[in-house]
Amino acid sequence: MEEPKYLVGQFLLAMPGMTDPRFDKAVIAMCVHDDGGALGIGLGRIMPRIGFHSLLEQLGIDKGVAPDVAIHHGGPVEPQRGFILHTPDWGGDGSVQVADRWVLTATLDILRAIAEGRGPTRWVVALGYAGWGAGQLEEEMCRNGWFTTPGNDALLYDCDVNSRWTTAFQNAGIDPRLLTADFGTA
Repeated sequence: MEEPKYLVGQFLLAMPGMTDPRFDKAVIAMCVHDDGGALGIGLGRIMPRIGFHSLLEQLGIDKGVAPDVAIHHGGPVEPQRGFILHTPDWGGDGSVQVADRWVLTATLDILRAIAEGRGPTRWVVALGYAGWGAGQLEEEMCRNGWFTTPGNDALLYDCDVNSRWTTAFQNAGIDPRLLTADFGTA
């Protein structure tokens, strides 16, 4: 079976030996990927010292009925910028459909909708994103930096952040304890 050319709607899992420590055991939901580059939202780590209510307060939005959920470290690019990855039952200006699986929104209207109880059914929030220029992700894939697995709602919405990387590999039939950082070519 031929691998898809683009990885939109899939998860990238950092392989052991990832040279960039910011991506150690990273789980990234791929939202944009084409010839011009790629953008994904990291789901493998939580931001320390800030919850959703604090974020809303900083933006001058009343917390309303919004739960005070943890905020994911979405990636090293634009760490002050917020993103909501959510179910397709809500959309607004600037929302981007992600392979008919999820929607990515980065505008204040979704935060207000969530606080008012009229937002998407399920969602995760992240600050920052992981980004790659044209051909950069493909190069990292060739160096065995990443493993891809199909995106699924259970991993996105239901899995504990501390077990997400291991669970994603296990769902693909791989015991991550048996992975090694060494690789070669034939």
